Amino acid sequence: MTSITRRDFVNGSLTLMGSALLPSVHQSAMAESDTAYYPPSLTGLRGHHPGANDVAHTFAFGQPKPWGTPLSTNETYDLVVVGAGLSGLAAARFYQQRHGNDKKILIIDNHDDFGGHAKRNEHTINGQRLISYGGSQTLVEPRQASPIILELFKDIGVDLKRFDSAFDRDFFQRHGLGPVTYFDKQQFGRDAVVQHPFCNYYNYIEGLPQAALSDEVAVAQTPLTPTGKAQLLRVLKAGLHVLPVPPSELEDYIQTHSYYDYLTRTLGVTDRAVLRMARHSGLDWSNASTELLSIAEAKECGALGFAPVAVYDAENPYIHHFPDGNAGVARALVKRLIPDVAQGSSAEALVTAQFNYGHLDRATSRVRIRLNSTVVDVKHIGQPDHADTVSIQYVQNNQAHRMTARHVIMACYNMMIPHIASDLPDYQKAALAQQMKSPLIYTTVGLRHWRAFKAQGIGFAMCPGHLHQAVFMDFPVSLGDYQYTGGADEPCVIQMISCPYSETPGKSRAEQYREARYQMLARSFTDYEADIRRQLTGMLSSHGFNFDRDVTSITINRWAHGYTVAGPGNSAELGRKPFGRISIANADSAPAADAIEAMLMGHRAVSELP
Repeated sequence: MTSITRRDFVNGSLTLMGSALLPSVHQSAMAESDTAYYPPSLTGLRGHHPGANDVAHTFAFGQPKPWGTPLSTNETYDLVVVGAGLSGLAAARFYQQRHGNDKKILIIDNHDDFGGHAKRNEHTINGQRLISYGGSQTLVEPRQASPIILELFKDIGVDLKRFDSAFDRDFFQRHGLGPVTYFDKQQFGRDAVVQHPFCNYYNYIEGLPQAALSDEVAVAQTPLTPTGKAQLLRVLKAGLHVLPVPPSELEDYIQTHSYYDYLTRTLGVTDRAVLRMARHSGLDWSNASTELLSIAEAKECGALGFAPVAVYDAENPYIHHFPDGNAGVARALVKRLIPDVAQGSSAEALVTAQFNYGHLDRATSRVRIRLNSTVVDVKHIGQPDHADTVSIQYVQNNQAHRMTARHVIMACYNMMIPHIASDLPDYQKAALAQQMKSPLIYTTVGLRHWRAFKAQGIGFAMCPGHLHQAVFMDFPVSLGDYQYTGGADEPCVIQMISCPYSETPGKSRAEQYREARYQMLARSFTDYEADIRRQLTGMLSSHGFNFDRDVTSITINRWAHGYTVAGPGNSAELGRKPFGRISIANADSAPAADAIEAMLMGHRAVSELP
């Protein structure tokens, strides 16, 4: 594992670093002749990969801006989109539909890959390419989406009905895999895997059965103290019926009272291990440690102590998942915008298609995608109400460049827009700055086989208190030419989710995000690898798992600015107001951490342009 990771991580990073040392015109020419430029295959630190946010952080940290006088690219576009995530890519396609396919469009992004949070991860194991996702996961209730989105899906070749058969709903049952909780020796006194999740977080994975053990039997198997066991069982048997309020006041009560107070005051929980389990039972459903939630929010996200629901949503199952998550949608959008980037006439065919990144930023294309480039200034030339053009400056390889456009759509993070769109009114800048994003880590791990998972019946493991609080078998989806793992002797990719919180419970949401973000970015790959080694070894080694032998590769998708978290009041609505020839897309403007909403915001932004 160590030598493979070092080679994949260091050499992969150097490949991209070398390409980023050239100005955009030369980088494009280099990429056309260098098919080795293929970010999805890189392992190591991904997501917000090293260097991606360096230029943006000079604004956040008040640092000098050493990129010199802007050099003109002599480019003028009909539309420049800032941000190559799903919202920005969709906006570009909606702009074509409204104004014509002949319009010149540039989509520009600070990352080395398109898709934003819709991040494709590839792991090569014994010559076999395995595909997974490192961010935006699944289309949520897409068949109930706006006609605008349904038409977009048809336009880019996404067939929602294919997922009915592509998602293997019997996989977990067939292999005897279920939800468990892993208690580790370091925090709970001994390593133990108990066949019970003790929360409802896992339930969004279609086909994963409920707990194999009763509450009583499962609690008895935990490594908790007698007091802790008694208190955990009390929490599991409680619920809204124990609250001392009349039914007519119940809804208001659970909306306005703290989940933590419910645990400690109503139920009398004092055991630190039980409180740790509760704190880490909401994960990315809650976007916060659960002591910050109301009772209603904790119930909604399935936190410890609320009865599991057998099915996530019977009418809208959580199955609309590409093997690479919503990167499958991003790739379909890019293919529609730049047809010769890959072979394939549908999103399904594109699952295994090789994308030629050298075709993204060619001078001969009507639509171009420019990566490794951070926009630093967007400003009307003249008074915004009367201007015909907008000036855009971006930095690539520590050198500023300047171009112009008739229209600009800001599809980047809301909190960056006040630093970039310099002539926005102050009230709008203030509203944009109030939006937040929760830090999040999606880690994918390539395994030579998953015998230890099958031997212990682990389909999904809650790991309270670990950096990665959840470990699970990837979604069982076979689509196009891609086949999901068929048996425990075959290689697979497992998912590990981390929703980092402050070390100190009770801090505000913003404080917890800030502290967790700093810790996330301060860790080296070696730090992450050591933690993953300890976690997987403790959970699986009793059934023959050997980390050095069985783990082939690790990809840490760090999202320092992950899920959208709405600001107060109508700040999102104020922040997204169009201004002259500039409009604002992105998930933050919805505000919702949802791929479909992000694309809808792209449509709105196009419709608001003059």
